[in-house]
Amino acid sequence: MKARILVVDDHEVLRDGVKFRIRDQPDMEVVGEAGAGQAALELVRALLPDLVLLDIHLGDMSGIELSRQILRELPQAKILLLSAYPDLAFVNEAIQVGVCGYLLKANAARDLIQAIRTVLAGKTHFCSEVAAVVMEDYRRMLLAKNQLSRSVLSEREREILKLTAEGTRTKEIAARLHISPKTVEAHRTHLMTKLGCGSMVELTRYAIREGIAPV
Repeated sequence: MKARILVVDDHEVLRDGVKFRIRDQPDMEVVGEAGAGQAALELVRALLPDLVLLDIHLGDMSGIELSRQILRELPQAKILLLSAYPDLAFVNEAIQVGVCGYLLKANAARDLIQAIRTVLAGKTHFCSEVAAVVMEDYRRMLLAKNQLSRSVLSEREREILKLTAEGTRTKEIAARLHISPKTVEAHRTHLMTKLGCGSMVELTRYAIREGIAPV
């Protein structure tokens, strides 16, 4: 049985190009096309397509909003978005909505059929440009998280955490920092609560992971 595909784009030339690419594929067929979101939604209800190939910018609504409505009514449908740019805000929102793929129009001539097959197989397809944008955003998020973790600790807390992770005894830490052993213990208890660590082992792992103590 051929996979049933609905093509949605407000440019007829692009729709024709997509249909041309698909028509020679023995395992897929275009069962309908639409140039606007509301018309596409009505076709989804009538045709129950396996995959919706959808432009992210439509005249009457965004492709993201249309994706949300389609998946609300037909959760099993797979959606592959087409866009001119790897816009991070759109990519993140598309992922949250539950689309299966995001392909740049510039790559469609080369990658469209493979992207469709990948999505129909139950996998996700994000072209390399989009994946790079997502990974860079993830890297920035991790960096910000690490910086936040470091800023949470006072200088004294960092000193005690470092020495503790290095295996320094409580009395020796107290002597080095010119404080009492009870103060060291109080700081350590506070650190465990503050960082959500349930044991000294977890505290040490945290220190190593954050680069506060050497491996």
